Amino acid sequence: MVRKNDIHRESKNDRFIRVAERRTGKVLTDLRLLGQCANRRTYDYSPDQVRKIFREIRRTLAAVEKRFDETGVKTQFKLR
Repeated sequence: MVRKNDIHRESKNDRFIRVAERRTGKVLTDLRLLGQCANRRTYDYSPDQVRKIFREIRRTLAAVEKRFDETGVKTQFKLR
């Protein structure tokens, strides 16, 4: 656990690692929990519902991944 005073002295990379590891762990835990919904003895769902869930997960993941890939360089509009 990082104390309040230590956070102010923490480098940007150290802060990224601390926060990203915790948030990634939460995402992975929630995905595992979502996997428990596949239990047909407990839940009833349609293939369409499953497609919608994973389509949204993929869409959101791609959007987040794109934020990490952005270099800040804007592409110029071109018709050709």
